[in-house]
Amino acid sequence: MPELSVTAGIFAVSFYGLAFALQLQRLRGGRNARSLVLSCGLVAVLAHAVSAWEIVRLPDGYHFGITQISTLIALAISVLVLGSSLRKPLENLFLGLFPLAIATILLSLTIGSSFPTTTLGPASGGHVLLSVLAYGFISIAALQAVFLSWQNYQLKHGHAGGLLARMPPLQDMEAFLLELLWAGEILLSLAIVTGVFFIDDAWSMDGIIHKSFFTALAWLLFAVLLWGHHRLGWRGTTMIRGTLTGFVLLVVGFYGSKFVLEYVLG
Repeated sequence: MPELSVTAGIFAVSFYGLAFALQLQRLRGGRNARSLVLSCGLVAVLAHAVSAWEIVRLPDGYHFGITQISTLIALAISVLVLGSSLRKPLENLFLGLFPLAIATILLSLTIGSSFPTTTLGPASGGHVLLSVLAYGFISIAALQAVFLSWQNYQLKHGHAGGLLARMPPLQDMEAFLLELLWAGEILLSLAIVTGVFFIDDAWSMDGIIHKSFFTALAWLLFAVLLWGHHRLGWRGTTMIRGTLTGFVLLVVGFYGSKFVLEYVLG
């Protein structure tokens, strides 16, 4: 394990943890330290990027094992949410995101993988980038759906104060979920197209049938959700359940095939 990846990883974990603690204090009614939360998050993301690069980039290619690709996806999610927080009050997502980022960093530093390295050309590199971004947006959408579900539950049971009073309005939460679904669906579509048409021998890769099947199901589900919202006015519980179901399908398709290849057949 490269020394720089370990040092940067520990640095990232420390600042993710500090940002999480500060945001939790804000949510509980402590002093408003939004700029400090964002600053700690930025430092954590930069250190996370260094750690992830040192782990994934090897002399003979790129290592995309389960823990390596997980820390890349977590990094993409962190960057997307941190950037979006500059224009929208999304800091509450940090409470679910930053512990996830910490977990992926620690796993990538402690668990090895026998998965072979991969050389990336323009097409395959674009496919990987689009896939990581698509998983990132859809993961944020799933996290947003969890917060939205909790917010719905609290409002239905008459709990309008406390933590709920410090969260964005329900309408804004639903609008952001829709934006995330659109972005994730577009990126997932582009990832599928690049994988099918621009990567040689794509269908001969191990586990591709399993992964493609569940990815197609998730893509179709998100398409139906977006159509239903636009034409039939679907919202609330329907959008929440659909988002979470599509996210689970992607996780089963991606991590299921990689787990079998790395730890069962490997």
